[in-house]
Amino acid sequence: MRFVSKAAFGSADPHINYHSLFWMMSQSVYDGLVAYKKAEGAESTTVVPDLAEDMPVISNDGKTYTFKIRKGVHFSNGKELTVEDVQASLRRIFKVASPTAGSFYNGIVGAEDCLAAPGDCTLEGGVSVDPGAGTVTINLTRPDAEFLYKLSVPHAYIVPADTPASDTGTVPTPGTGAYMIESYDPNKSVILKRNPAFVEWSVDAQPDGFVDELRIDFGLTEEAQVNAIINGQADMMTDSPPSDRLVEIGTNFADQVHINPQAAFWYVPLNMNIPPFDNLKARQAFAHAVNLNVPVDFFGGPRLASPTCQVLPQGFPGYRPFCLHTKNPGEAWTGPDMEKARALVEASGTQGQKVAVVVDDSDAGRNIGLYLQSVLTDLGYDASVNSISGNIHFTYIQNTNNKVQASVSQWYADYPAAANFLNVLIGCGSFHPGSDSSINISGMCDEKIQARMDQAMALGSTDPEAANDLWSEIDREVMEQVPMVPLFNPSNVDFASKRMGNYMFSPQYHIVYANAWVQ
Repeated sequence: MRFVSKAAFGSADPHINYHSLFWMMSQSVYDGLVAYKKAEGAESTTVVPDLAEDMPVISNDGKTYTFKIRKGVHFSNGKELTVEDVQASLRRIFKVASPTAGSFYNGIVGAEDCLAAPGDCTLEGGVSVDPGAGTVTINLTRPDAEFLYKLSVPHAYIVPADTPASDTGTVPTPGTGAYMIESYDPNKSVILKRNPAFVEWSVDAQPDGFVDELRIDFGLTEEAQVNAIINGQADMMTDSPPSDRLVEIGTNFADQVHINPQAAFWYVPLNMNIPPFDNLKARQAFAHAVNLNVPVDFFGGPRLASPTCQVLPQGFPGYRPFCLHTKNPGEAWTGPDMEKARALVEASGTQGQKVAVVVDDSDAGRNIGLYLQSVLTDLGYDASVNSISGNIHFTYIQNTNNKVQASVSQWYADYPAAANFLNVLIGCGSFHPGSDSSINISGMCDEKIQARMDQAMALGSTDPEAANDLWSEIDREVMEQVPMVPLFNPSNVDFASKRMGNYMFSPQYHIVYANAWVQ
């Protein structure tokens, strides 16, 4: 089975990579203690046992999780999985400064010391093992209603204990899944082949695959990807089809097109620590000036995207619609307000300053970037656009050393909880100056809002409904500070080959390619 893509996905290290393409691919290469069920729709958010025999025993008022590890599971290098591998992998999350170490796993006892001194991380008192009983015990400093969700994502995948405590880059790390990474060249391709040591233990957690080899070739434009599918040279394109081909493929190849709503949003992170967006009025002005219908059209139109003014996506826990920066503020975006935007720029005293918008080199990214440049120019800024490879764009815009003022980015849910958007994208624990792993791209760290988010996460263990009400308030409080300009909530468009069958879409994993076959 051959996939085609515009760019690679950065590091192949599961504890480092935060790219949607890698997360899709890694689902059949690695496993966690628990996993999201390989299923369609809402059922895919169900957490099931994976490397653990069963769901954990939870004790100590929700602060202690005890897992019994399966016997007879082997890594692709032939080594049998042990409890020591689990313990070392949980420590490694901190040793390699995983992007979510400070936001997902900081509740593990000992995590605070690990975040302060990653190289010396032991998680003492936080993770203990009993080789004789085959158990791993994790102690938390406080109950965490989302902890099993967090253990199900790739950053908590289990790798061999002797894996280097640094980014493995393009060197494949052994996993326990149905497939293994045979080779990875970011300039050419990644090739997955069957893991010779794999024996299926749970069809829900890690199903065996139909195809013997999955290959993803990099370097094809979206146009070339569409043509490769039409010509029978590829089975799936990983990027969205360009908007000018949507009518063609929707008309002539309708039975090969799959459209699925996503818990996601596209947005413009604004760097709150450097001019001009260290000024609240400048940020408010930009938000008021953007016509959200334009990026929606660049993405493919109203059927594939809907404007949004907030962080939480439509239908997500805690979602309550509102729009602060529009012509008629209310529940929905009604249009740009250029008169107010120009007044805010004037009041900010930032007019005439240079502003660069950093975008990836996809069609949608470039077009949205050029549009944002025109908006900033209309507001009186000296605006420009920098387009860089999608292979490095995501990490580049995170690193404060690159002094990115504004960029175009996307966020797709890791798991179905409000904290996965608000605490991850805005939380103080997600801001790491000088690092490529600083997913809080705007650099916002508001102690009052962080305290409210900590309160909401704690409340989620005892009163989920009240917690979601609090998350709704926090969503609004965040947008009052305008750390970003939300653009739209997208649907996913997959264009597959005629010979590809058994397509299954999971909101957690994207396409479950282990279930797909080709004739």
